[in-house]
Order: sequence, then C-alpha cells, then structure tokens
Amino acid sequence: MDRARWAVKDSWTIVVQEFLHLVHQPSTFAWQLGMPVVMVLMFVYVFGSAMDVTGMGAGVGYVDYAMPGMFAMTIAFGFMNTAFPVAFNKEKGFVDRFRSMPMSSSAVVTGRGVADIIQAAIDLAVIVGIALLIGWRPGGTPGETLAAFGLLLWLRLALIFVGVWIGLRVKNTEAAGSLFAIAFPLGFISSVFAPPDMMPGWLGAVAAWNPVSSTASAIRELFHTPGVELATSGYWIEGHAVAGAVVWPALITLAFLPLAVRQFQRLGR
Repeated sequence: MDRARWAVKDSWTIVVQEFLHLVHQPSTFAWQLGMPVVMVLMFVYVFGSAMDVTGMGAGVGYVDYAMPGMFAMTIAFGFMNTAFPVAFNKEKGFVDRFRSMPMSSSAVVTGRGVADIIQAAIDLAVIVGIALLIGWRPGGTPGETLAAFGLLLWLRLALIFVGVWIGLRVKNTEAAGSLFAIAFPLGFISSVFAPPDMMPGWLGAVAAWNPVSSTASAIRELFHTPGVELATSGYWIEGHAVAGAVVWPALITLAFLPLAVRQFQRLGR
C-alpha cells in the first residue's frame, strides 16, 4: 500500500511538472489547439463541398460526417504531443534526473499519461466548440454523447503509451519531429474524411481496419449522424465499430504500456 501511495504521488508530481512547462511555453499549447482549427477549416470548407459521402449529393451532410472524424484524428495525432516532450525531456537530462531520484519507475510514464489525457480533454472541448459554431450537432442521447467522448479519450490513453515509448526510443527531438511521417498515414488512411468504400480495394481495407476508423465510426453511431448508414462501408469491422473502438485501444495499451515502462528502466544501462 505504501508503494502504491508513493507511486500515485510521484505520478502527480510529473503531472504538475508538465503543466508548469506549458505555462512557461504557451506557444506549444497554442500549436496543439491551432492545428485542429486549421484542419477543420481546410477539410470542411475547402474540400467538403466536393465530397459526396452519403450518396445524396456533393457536400450534403458532410459536416455531420466529417466532424466526428476530425475529433478522432485530433485525438490520434495527440501521440505526437506525447512523443516530442518525452524526447525533449530525455535529451535535456530531465529523465536522468528522475531516474536518479527515489521515485516509482512507472511514475514518468503514468504521470505523462494523466497530463496528456487532461490536455486531450481540453483539445477536444475546443474542437467540439468549433464544430458547434459551424453547425454540427450530436443527435444521440446525453448518455450516448458522453460514451462517444469516452471512446475518444480511451483511444488517446492507448496512444499515449505509444508516444512515451517512441519518445524514449528516439535519439533526439529532431528524430521525434520526423514522426509526422507516421502520424499522417495513421490519420488520413482512415474513414475520417471518406468511407473506405470510396478508396481502392487494398487501401480501403487498410483504412477500415485502422483503429482511428473504428473510433470515428463508433462515435458517428453514438452521435446518430444523419446518413451514416449510407456512408458505412461493407467491411466487417465497420459493422462492429463500437466493439472495435473498445478493443483496439485495449490491445494497444497491453502492448505498449509494458514497453514504455521497460524502456524507461533500461535508459542509461
């Protein structure tokens, strides 16, 4: 019990440290919030008028279809917001200082996770506010709406451990910055902006089985998005999106949480 209590206290110390860092560097937080805004304006207003995802005409119902996808993509891209600070802290020696202290070895990973979940909730609140301003409305019950947001944060929690592991593995922040080459396919080869049936066969299969697609499709169901039945592809996973949105993050967490903790323990050996 004492070890568990100290682990919680150590994790909270990391959470406080991360938010103090954001206070001293507000530009980082502004960038995290600004990118989703730009993406909404670009894809909904620039490309959305030419998209026929419901079979009812170009642009018809695209805002309702695209906004849940934007929520999922914003959450998915968040693993970059984890990997880069972790790589920065390692490069500047902060991680070595933590390792030299009498603290729980899992505190850096779990503390980073809690801090990122709080940031993700703030990011999500901002982009939902933008969606409401441009006319998007959730059509489900309050319980279904809360469940949809819960699935989004569930995906973000899983990807946090991916980001921590990658941040501890890369050599420096420059290498962490190049991870956008991984993040973009994760977000764009999915059902975020278009149903997989609109893609070539092999690419549509990859998009349909993307964990981001499962979360995007699941929250569309929970939001009762108009025309979502017409926009749903014929892939099996698309017909079981809610189950996929629960199982995929669980599998990712089971794989990467131990890897992240082990990588932290191995630093400097």
